[in-house]
Amino acid sequence: MAAASGVSRATVSFVLNDDPCQTISAATRDRVQQAARELGYVPHGVAKALREGSSRVVVLTIDTGMEGNYSRSYVRGLDAELDAHDHVLLVRHGRHTPRSTRQILDAIAPRAVLHFGEMYLTGHELDDLGGGWRDGLAAHSALQLRHLVDHGHTQVAVALPDTDSPLTAARLKFTGHAAMNMDVPVPGSFAVPQGRAACAEAVGAFLGDAPQVTAIAGFNDDVALRVLMALRDLGRRVPDEVAVIGFDDNGYGAYASPALTTVSVDAEAHGRLSARLALGHETGGLRPPPARVVVRESA
Repeated sequence: MAAASGVSRATVSFVLNDDPCQTISAATRDRVQQAARELGYVPHGVAKALREGSSRVVVLTIDTGMEGNYSRSYVRGLDAELDAHDHVLLVRHGRHTPRSTRQILDAIAPRAVLHFGEMYLTGHELDDLGGGWRDGLAAHSALQLRHLVDHGHTQVAVALPDTDSPLTAARLKFTGHAAMNMDVPVPGSFAVPQGRAACAEAVGAFLGDAPQVTAIAGFNDDVALRVLMALRDLGRRVPDEVAVIGFDDNGYGAYASPALTTVSVDAEAHGRLSARLALGHETGGLRPPPARVVVRESA
């Protein structure tokens, strides 16, 4: 390749590795890149790993219960940004142990290992890349409650999944803080089973014990859609008697009756920020767009 482009081997290496410490003219870069294309040059992953001390793989682990539209858009942004810097993303779903993580580290020596939502699981929830109350999960939880409060609902409950989710405690904490900031009672919470009859029983029992509640905020759209079904089975009118709002718009809420109002979060920028930080690159002022309420009929 050096012979074909008329430069030294060192210069070829600098261009192909995009070495920021070397000043190479645009014309020389073009000649080297053209030669690479004509010769069909493909980087040797193992050789790069030996030279750099790690592979060009970034591992992302997503625990069970944390999958959703937010995680999918986060992965899209993370993958796109890593690809732009010649890195590959490996996503692991499910329960993970220190031993399984160690096996990954030993097998492929990844450039970085990221844990989806890690700051919310370690008590550093306000240090997240979105700034917590600015455009992170805290702000998103507050936005969900704010929509209900702005529509006259001061007695609100949070509907939770009936399975353990690593984010449950963080969501309840953020919603509680938001309620105090809005000067409304801190919402109570209850679990919503998946079975139709059990779901209606749980919703009916909760509302029977808390008749003052006029709105229910779902942990996610899946839970909110269960609540809508239960209220219909109980003969409760939505939103006239009880308003319902979802979270993390999964797209199915538009087909419910009544259609589900929800909070939509575009997390691609969060994923891109994570990629740049993992690779040691400047973030370049990249800011996620604000979350938004998708107003439909249920709230």
